[in-house]
Amino acid sequence: MASSERPLVTSHHRDLCRRTVHLLRKMRSDVSSLLESYIEKQGLDKNFNLDSIDGVPTADTERWSEISDADRLGDNLKAYWAFQILLEEILEVQRSNLTPTDVSFHKSIQSVMLQVSGLAYQLQELMVTLEHNVPAKELESTRGGDEKGSFEKKMKGMKVLQELAQWTVRSVRDLHQISKSVQASAVPRTSRRLAQAQKK
Repeated sequence: MASSERPLVTSHHRDLCRRTVHLLRKMRSDVSSLLESYIEKQGLDKNFNLDSIDGVPTADTERWSEISDADRLGDNLKAYWAFQILLEEILEVQRSNLTPTDVSFHKSIQSVMLQVSGLAYQLQELMVTLEHNVPAKELESTRGGDEKGSFEKKMKGMKVLQELAQWTVRSVRDLHQISKSVQASAVPRTSRRLAQAQKK
């Protein structure tokens, strides 16, 4: 039974990865456009140093090649959960303070929010398909309260969009790496089944 189910799992995994990568590439394009629009509307310089801004998931990691498939997917999922909250905060700040009348701009932010939400769902489905434990969703708002001035809020939004764009690139790499890993682990199982069949 297990041997007949495995090709179906592998096929489902491939289909899921394909759809997720497609969404990531679309999202990468939309986030890049949104970032350009954001910088222009907030009157910012894209070369500002944002290293001092915390509370935003960072895509960079020095141990990328050492991460397990489960941790790789878990890191991605937790990052996009965080971005859902961060984008909601950006949208709230824009509506209430920075660009209250720019409905078209707000819709662009909402569109990216929906893509992030869909991506998180697909990553969870992928983790379940590959029989990895889905991490607990323990996230809190990263709002620093109203003590932050408009400029700090603008900078935080810019950092969020920059990092989100970087995560879309890392996620595509992660999914390609996971696909290789799944295919490599499927080959020995296939070889064993052939060997067993030949012995009979």
